[in-house]
Amino acid sequence: MARIDVRKTNKLYIGGAFPRSESGHSYEVLDAGGKFVANAALASRKDARDAVVAARKAVGGWSGRTAYNRAQIVYRIAEVMEDRRPQFVQAVRQSEGLTAAKAERVVDAAIDRLVWYAGWADKLTQVVGNANPVAGPFFNLSTPEPTGVVAVLAPQQSSLLGLVSVVAPVIVTGNAVVAVSSYERPLPAVTFAEVLATSDVPGGVVNILTGSAATIGPWLASHMDVNAIDLVGIAGDTALATDLEVAAADNLKRVRRAPAAEPDWTLEPSLSAMTDFVEIKTVWHPIGV
Repeated sequence: MARIDVRKTNKLYIGGAFPRSESGHSYEVLDAGGKFVANAALASRKDARDAVVAARKAVGGWSGRTAYNRAQIVYRIAEVMEDRRPQFVQAVRQSEGLTAAKAERVVDAAIDRLVWYAGWADKLTQVVGNANPVAGPFFNLSTPEPTGVVAVLAPQQSSLLGLVSVVAPVIVTGNAVVAVSSYERPLPAVTFAEVLATSDVPGGVVNILTGSAATIGPWLASHMDVNAIDLVGIAGDTALATDLEVAAADNLKRVRRAPAAEPDWTLEPSLSAMTDFVEIKTVWHPIGV
């Protein structure tokens, strides 16, 4: 008797668990050649709300960890990705239509990007914080603190490297993330979620929704418990970006604006991806007390 394949059911990643979409809906995922590959969960408004609740519950504990410990955990993500490298290469090849050699380079770059950001976890404060000169017998110190819950619309073309490049800098600074994956290329994000679940990242720190940014984005932009939103994933869609910026203004969210075209994620990352989602807290203290 021929063996029946055990087909994978791709799900959302919310609060450290893998629920099906509340709507019960899914959509077909095609490879770069237009061939059916899998079904992905179609996240709904309710799923987005659940992800924000999970992120809010997690952000206090995550931001309260030492920067060094966050660095260890982000580095652990890279370790687990390295172990599952063949699976990521296959997912990137299917999603982006790359050759095996190019897909391997993309996966290597994504793993290296995690290591790069992990290295900054306990150094960022030294670079962007200050001891400010003031007139008077006071210490005046400025230090970065996490913004809170950050919604991220992941890049549509760079399904793995782009995703890692927008999620890693947000969590390494102590924020929690609700990320909406590439609609047409969600499988690398689904695999990345499985890595997060099997590494040391606490549940709720990263939540990954598969579905349409145009559908889920407005709910995240207008959600009063979301503190910031990254619109890089809708690069080039001026109308949608403007609508989301207007919605984000209701509770004065920090907004990382959508560029005219999707960035080249192979370029060296910058500190701005981290500093865009921190607040600078300044403390005064009398000298000699």
